[in-house]
Amino acid sequence: MRNALLIATLATSVFASGFAMAAEIDVQMLNKGEKGGMVFQPDFIKAAPGDTIRFIPTDKGHNVESIKGMIPDGVEKFKSKFNKEFVLNVEKDGLYGVKCSPHYGMGMVALISVGDPVNEADAMAVKQKGKAKKRFEVIFEEYEAAK
Repeated sequence: MRNALLIATLATSVFASGFAMAAEIDVQMLNKGEKGGMVFQPDFIKAAPGDTIRFIPTDKGHNVESIKGMIPDGVEKFKSKFNKEFVLNVEKDGLYGVKCSPHYGMGMVALISVGDPVNEADAMAVKQKGKAKKRFEVIFEEYEAAK
Protein backbone atom coordinates (compact mmCIF):
# COMPACT_ATOMS: atom_id res chain seq x y z
CA MET A 1 0.00 0.00 0.00
CA ARG A 2 2.83 2.38 0.89
CA ASN A 3 4.56 1.67 -2.45
CA ALA A 4 1.34 2.37 -4.36
CA LEU A 5 0.95 5.68 -2.55
CA LEU A 6 4.57 6.61 -3.30
CA ILE A 7 4.11 5.78 -7.00
CA ALA A 8 0.87 7.77 -7.19
CA THR A 9 2.53 10.76 -5.50
CA LEU A 10 5.52 10.59 -7.84
CA ALA A 11 3.28 10.33 -10.92
CA THR A 12 1.22 13.31 -9.77
CA SER A 13 4.30 15.45 -9.17
CA VAL A 14 5.81 14.49 -12.53
CA PHE A 15 2.67 15.50 -14.43
CA ALA A 16 2.17 18.61 -12.30
CA SER A 17 5.71 19.75 -13.11
CA GLY A 18 4.83 19.81 -16.81
CA PHE A 19 7.09 16.89 -17.69
CA ALA A 20 5.68 14.96 -20.62
CA MET A 21 6.64 11.57 -21.90
CA ALA A 22 8.40 11.55 -25.27
CA ALA A 23 6.17 10.50 -28.14
CA GLU A 24 6.93 7.84 -30.70
CA ILE A 25 5.70 8.75 -34.18
CA ASP A 26 5.49 6.20 -37.00
CA VAL A 27 6.08 7.23 -40.61
CA GLN A 28 5.44 4.70 -43.37
CA MET A 29 7.55 4.57 -46.52
CA LEU A 30 5.08 3.72 -49.28
CA ASN A 31 4.93 3.13 -53.02
CA LYS A 32 1.37 4.48 -52.94
CA GLY A 33 -0.30 6.42 -50.16
CA GLU A 34 -3.06 8.92 -49.49
CA LYS A 35 -1.21 11.69 -51.36
CA GLY A 36 -0.10 9.65 -54.36
CA GLY A 37 2.89 7.56 -55.33
CA MET A 38 6.26 7.35 -53.58
CA VAL A 39 5.41 9.00 -50.27
CA PHE A 40 6.24 9.20 -46.62
CA GLN A 41 2.98 8.94 -44.70
CA PRO A 42 2.56 11.29 -42.97
CA ASP A 43 4.80 13.73 -44.84
CA PHE A 44 4.48 16.51 -42.24
CA ILE A 45 5.30 15.60 -38.67
CA LYS A 46 5.03 17.96 -35.70
CA ALA A 47 7.21 16.71 -32.87
CA ALA A 48 8.71 17.87 -29.59
CA PRO A 49 12.34 17.64 -28.51
CA GLY A 50 12.95 14.12 -27.23
CA ASP A 51 10.38 12.48 -29.52
CA THR A 52 11.25 9.48 -31.64
CA ILE A 53 10.36 9.28 -35.34
CA ARG A 54 10.26 5.69 -36.62
CA PHE A 55 10.48 5.31 -40.41
CA ILE A 56 8.92 1.99 -41.40
CA PRO A 57 9.70 0.46 -44.84
CA THR A 58 6.12 -0.68 -45.47
CA ASP A 59 6.97 -1.16 -49.15
CA LYS A 60 10.41 -2.25 -50.36
CA GLY A 61 12.98 -0.05 -52.10
CA HIS A 62 12.97 2.93 -49.73
CA ASN A 63 15.28 4.64 -47.27
CA VAL A 64 15.36 7.94 -45.40
CA GLU A 65 18.09 10.56 -45.64
CA SER A 66 18.50 14.10 -44.34
CA ILE A 67 18.42 16.87 -46.93
CA LYS A 68 21.48 19.14 -46.97
CA GLY A 69 20.60 22.55 -45.50
CA MET A 70 17.38 21.26 -43.94
CA ILE A 71 18.52 20.10 -40.52
CA PRO A 72 19.32 22.24 -37.47
CA ASP A 73 22.93 23.25 -36.77
CA GLY A 74 24.66 20.63 -34.67
CA VAL A 75 22.54 17.73 -35.94
CA GLU A 76 24.56 15.15 -37.86
CA LYS A 77 23.34 14.21 -41.32
CA PHE A 78 21.83 10.75 -41.51
CA LYS A 79 21.03 8.09 -44.10
CA SER A 80 19.38 4.76 -43.48
CA LYS A 81 19.90 1.46 -45.25
CA PHE A 82 17.33 0.37 -47.82
CA ASN A 83 14.38 -1.71 -46.61
CA LYS A 84 15.38 -1.21 -42.96
CA GLU A 85 13.47 0.52 -40.20
CA PHE A 86 15.17 3.73 -39.10
CA VAL A 87 14.72 5.53 -35.81
CA LEU A 88 15.43 9.24 -35.54
CA ASN A 89 15.53 10.77 -32.07
CA VAL A 90 14.88 14.48 -32.47
CA GLU A 91 16.57 16.38 -29.67
CA LYS A 92 17.12 19.84 -31.20
CA ASP A 93 14.50 22.40 -32.15
CA GLY A 94 14.22 23.02 -35.87
CA LEU A 95 12.99 21.81 -39.20
CA TYR A 96 14.28 18.48 -40.50
CA GLY A 97 13.84 17.83 -44.23
CA VAL A 98 14.10 14.19 -45.29
CA LYS A 99 13.99 12.30 -48.57
CA CYS A 100 14.05 8.81 -49.96
CA SER A 101 17.29 8.79 -51.96
CA PRO A 102 16.10 6.95 -55.10
CA HIS A 103 12.63 8.55 -55.14
CA TYR A 104 13.50 12.16 -54.31
CA GLY A 105 12.88 13.28 -57.92
CA MET A 106 9.47 11.63 -57.70
CA GLY A 107 8.65 13.77 -54.67
CA MET A 108 9.27 11.36 -51.79
CA VAL A 109 10.06 13.93 -49.13
CA ALA A 110 8.85 14.84 -45.64
CA LEU A 111 9.24 17.64 -43.11
CA ILE A 112 9.60 17.27 -39.36
CA SER A 113 8.98 20.36 -37.23
CA VAL A 114 10.49 20.10 -33.75
CA GLY A 115 9.78 22.66 -31.05
CA ASP A 116 10.81 26.17 -32.10
CA PRO A 117 12.02 25.83 -35.73
CA VAL A 118 15.17 27.95 -35.39
CA ASN A 119 16.38 27.08 -38.91
CA GLU A 120 13.08 27.87 -40.64
CA ALA A 121 14.41 30.46 -43.12
CA ASP A 122 17.38 28.28 -44.11
CA ALA A 123 15.27 25.14 -44.54
CA MET A 124 12.64 26.93 -46.61
CA ALA A 125 15.33 28.47 -48.85
CA VAL A 126 16.80 25.11 -49.94
CA LYS A 127 16.20 24.64 -53.67
CA GLN A 128 14.28 21.45 -54.46
CA LYS A 129 14.02 19.58 -57.75
CA GLY A 130 11.26 17.90 -59.73
CA LYS A 131 8.21 16.72 -57.87
CA ALA A 132 10.02 17.26 -54.55
CA LYS A 133 9.67 21.00 -55.14
CA LYS A 134 5.90 20.73 -55.59
CA ARG A 135 5.49 18.39 -52.62
CA PHE A 136 7.48 20.70 -50.36
CA GLU A 137 5.26 23.63 -51.40
CA VAL A 138 2.25 21.71 -50.10
CA ILE A 139 4.07 20.48 -46.99
CA PHE A 140 5.23 24.01 -46.11
CA GLU A 141 1.60 25.18 -46.40
CA GLU A 142 0.66 22.50 -43.84
CA TYR A 143 3.56 23.63 -41.66
CA GLU A 144 2.44 27.28 -41.80
CA ALA A 145 -1.13 26.30 -40.92
CA ALA A 146 0.10 24.25 -37.94
CA LYS A 147 2.06 27.15 -36.37
